[in-house]
Amino acid sequence: MAERRKLCLAAVVQFVTFVVALDLARQCGGAASSSSSPDAKAMWDLARALSGLPSSWKSGSDPCDPEWEGVACSAGRVSGINLVSRGVSGTLPASLSTLTSLASLRLHRNRLSGPLPLLPNLSSLQTLFLDDNAFDSLPDTFFAGLSALQEISLDDLPLAPWNISHNLSAAVGLTYFSASNSSLSGTLPDFLGSLLNLRVLRLSYNQLTGSIPSSLAGSGIQQLLLNNQQTRDKLSGSIDVLGAMPQLTMVWLQSNSFTGPIPDLSNLTALESFNVRDNALTGVVPPSLTACLTLNNATLSNNLLQGPFPQFASKSATLDVGTGNQFCTSAAAPGPCDPRVSALLAVAEGFGYPAVLAKSWKGNEPCGANWLGVTCDSQKSVAVLNFASQHFGGVISPAFANFTSLRQLLLSNNDLTGSIPDSLTQLPQLQVLDVTNNNLSGKVPAFSSSVTLKQDGNPKLGTDSGSSDESSSGTSPGQFGGSKSGGMIAGIVVATMVLVGCLAALFLHRRKKKQEEKLGHVPTGAPPSEPELINIGSNRMNVNGRGLDPLHTQSGADSASTYVGEAQGMYMSIQYLRKATNNFSEENILGRGGFGVVYKGDHNRTLIAVKRNQCDVMGTKGNEEFKAEIDVLRKVRHRNLVALLGYCDDGQERLLVYEYMSGGTLGEHLFEWQSRNEPPLTWKQRLTIVLDVARGIEYLHSLAQESFIHRDLKPSNILLDKDLRAKVSDFGLVKLAGDNQKSMMTRLAGTFGYLAPEYASKCVFVYSFREY
Repeated sequence: MAERRKLCLAAVVQFVTFVVALDLARQCGGAASSSSSPDAKAMWDLARALSGLPSSWKSGSDPCDPEWEGVACSAGRVSGINLVSRGVSGTLPASLSTLTSLASLRLHRNRLSGPLPLLPNLSSLQTLFLDDNAFDSLPDTFFAGLSALQEISLDDLPLAPWNISHNLSAAVGLTYFSASNSSLSGTLPDFLGSLLNLRVLRLSYNQLTGSIPSSLAGSGIQQLLLNNQQTRDKLSGSIDVLGAMPQLTMVWLQSNSFTGPIPDLSNLTALESFNVRDNALTGVVPPSLTACLTLNNATLSNNLLQGPFPQFASKSATLDVGTGNQFCTSAAAPGPCDPRVSALLAVAEGFGYPAVLAKSWKGNEPCGANWLGVTCDSQKSVAVLNFASQHFGGVISPAFANFTSLRQLLLSNNDLTGSIPDSLTQLPQLQVLDVTNNNLSGKVPAFSSSVTLKQDGNPKLGTDSGSSDESSSGTSPGQFGGSKSGGMIAGIVVATMVLVGCLAALFLHRRKKKQEEKLGHVPTGAPPSEPELINIGSNRMNVNGRGLDPLHTQSGADSASTYVGEAQGMYMSIQYLRKATNNFSEENILGRGGFGVVYKGDHNRTLIAVKRNQCDVMGTKGNEEFKAEIDVLRKVRHRNLVALLGYCDDGQERLLVYEYMSGGTLGEHLFEWQSRNEPPLTWKQRLTIVLDVARGIEYLHSLAQESFIHRDLKPSNILLDKDLRAKVSDFGLVKLAGDNQKSMMTRLAGTFGYLAPEYASKCVFVYSFREY
């Protein structure tokens, strides 16, 4: 009996051992399977959520296995998903946001539905094509965290009305943004003008209102498609900004409510397609448009355009210009307008070509019926011009002097500015000039005693200058305007006390630095130190034939190099940078630093700063840090951190390309303003600069995908733009690990004898920033 018990006990022990071993094997096997692809769970979730997927998508298998059709991987991580035009249906799961190495997501032309999920962790995502699906909503913060985006396509989606979130401003490398027919509403945000790499902006058939932002002036946009807005108000205002967008090749603004004249387009040397039909544009078609030889299409119909019928130089262009306009001549009988009509149009130009005049002034005979404000004598000479109480802005045109039979000029109760032209004193028959209740300024010309001059209601008239006393601050009025409530006054007092402390600390720090230099410490370099900055942009796009390639891109397949793989879209050739800097001319030097020289350059008529490092000075360690810096900088993007736009690694050349900051350094404005013959910074400007710096540092500490410290924050490393808005530059970065222990990404660095207070803790830095 005892022997039997022993045998039973041994059997039980063996069975339990077998079960435990089997379970351990299963767990180990599962762990091995999971570790083979950290993205497996998210991909399995995606496979379960969607229908119509390739048969190779099987839960439980490794998504990085080559059998998973449409999935690309790099280093065991999912880097691309391509399911274009496969009839896939279902709803995207929230776990899609855990694919943190995903660089390309192409799901267009399917039947996907439901809300779009938030994707805040996809900081490497560069291509996002979701167009032509059935998604029904897009979260307000959809673009949060997607700072690496280069190409976005959200066309033809039945979304609930949505606005372009300010989160998109972090995507400084964005080159292609298309969201036509997707229920986009609201206004066009100003930050679109700060996206220096943006080349294509297509937002047609939406519900946009407001005007085209003036911030787009000087941008590199080549295709601007804003046509056919579906709301009653539509896009409106002037289109003057087009004249300052020299890269434009395609402009489609048709079926909106734009007003005013077509601007001078002389700078648009590559314009191919120009469509502004079905608006309310006025004025004469500019010669810069009719003389454009690159033009393939011009559509101007159904406006209120005036002047002679336009004759285009490009004989191969497709034209639609005559229908629904107010030209004085026709295609069948071209030629100049009657001299009286030409003179009246010159007068209207001074007023900005008001629509009320364009609607009334038809044909080539101003002395006929219904020419608003025009009265002629029996000889068909203009005798009276009455534009009183028309709410006209603009100025009094000297062209009034062309009407030698004019007896009365009535301009009262408008909003006219500027001065009364001296040429009006030469009108031989003028009897009455009424300019009461305007905003005229300057000296009053000496009219003959036969002229009755009525000028009341112009408080600045009779003075040398009528300009208002405006603040020289670079800060917009809205930031500091409003009523001075008790809370605001208290805030101003506190801010003033902090700024006084900052100035005292700056003075002590500067004196201490001079003392250290006298004792033999290593100097910090030529002021200002060139920026080693943080923000990358893409200068390349090539997607499904819709892309552009304004810069030379790297053709090598150095896939083993992390910095090349991650920054593939920002490579600039040495030939291009030589051209941009006039072959690194001495005249273009902005400053010199420890590793090289910084040059001013011209990139697509936009100023840039090019740092040319010296390989013999950098050494092996410097070259490694050059690569590591590019890899790190792609992860941090903020409006108050100076942007890295590109790089070049060619033979012995190591170059970094940054945005150009025309305002110099904060140190120059604090300590050298007298020698530079500049006024000192105002309190408003100083407070704005402090806030800008604080926002940039806060982003590095707390809001970036990974936490970084600056190590060398000082006035010479704070750069200012033309409006004296601040951006932090010159980065030696340290990554803070998840357990709050510091993991060095580059060497300890900074000003000699100075260690960044962040090394102790971020709280210490916040305190030191206040004291500083």
